Amino acid sequence: MSRRTRMLATAFAAAVAVALGACAGGSGDDEPAGQPSENATYPVTVGTVTLDQRPEKIVALSPSATEILFAIGAGSQVTAVDDNSNYPPDVPKGELSGFNPNAEAIAAEAPDLVVISNDTNKIVEQLTRLQIPVYVASAATTLDDTYRQIRELGTLTGHPDAADDLATRVADDIAKLVKDVPQRSEKLTYYYELDPTYYTVTSKTFIGSLFTLVGLENVADPADPDGANGGYPQLGLEALFSADPDFVFLADVKCCQQSAETVKARPGWADLTAVKNNQIVALDDDIASRWGPRVVDLVRAIVDAVSKVPA
Repeated sequence: MSRRTRMLATAFAAAVAVALGACAGGSGDDEPAGQPSENATYPVTVGTVTLDQRPEKIVALSPSATEILFAIGAGSQVTAVDDNSNYPPDVPKGELSGFNPNAEAIAAEAPDLVVISNDTNKIVEQLTRLQIPVYVASAATTLDDTYRQIRELGTLTGHPDAADDLATRVADDIAKLVKDVPQRSEKLTYYYELDPTYYTVTSKTFIGSLFTLVGLENVADPADPDGANGGYPQLGLEALFSADPDFVFLADVKCCQQSAETVKARPGWADLTAVKNNQIVALDDDIASRWGPRVVDLVRAIVDAVSKVPA
């Protein structure tokens, strides 16, 4: 499995030992920014994390968490991020590693809150010994995980109302999108490409659950029925051609320069239904690899593609 594919897998399945990629434009532009909620009172406790006052120097080592923090209005409190956090555009330039976190480098930022997505290198224990509070925003496995993390980060950062509004808005937007999907007597099928070596996702992953929500059937599910690959199997071409998906969704556009044209040029691919019907959908790699507020953009891209096919 390539490093990039392993990184994508870890971000959505804590059982797979890797980390996540990067980001670009979308729904976050319209989110609130600035002042703490008037209902914010301290101390606050979320799980094992207790803060006596509003954190003013937050280190975010998860691209998804960075997006959430800015979307709920806590962006001015974020003073350092990991090297994969690059959205929204005004996010601080990050040099810290979320994939291989270093306690000394993090402590040098003098944070009063650190947000991470997994406990690599036992970083939680290391930072706790330094009396630095750590909130673990683990990779989401369901949309409910996304909504919970939005609200918990709102509580910790002093933006509970803005966070609740955002979580509610994301849930409502997704519900409206899904409601408009045409009803079909037979499900359309899809192949989701993480990289050109045919690593993909199953329906048991966060990403796969979004396609299920829209009513699509994943041709990769038989490749990892018991989850032995964490929901991220590598498909063989024979199995893929045999499944003959209605759609090909590309999440390797930025990383690997894949496109409808490159897919059509692959040996043997011209006979696939998705290729013959021009149903190859290029996604934004970054939006497709995070579980923050821009998940609405990903669901919208899926719905738009499906809605173009006559019911």
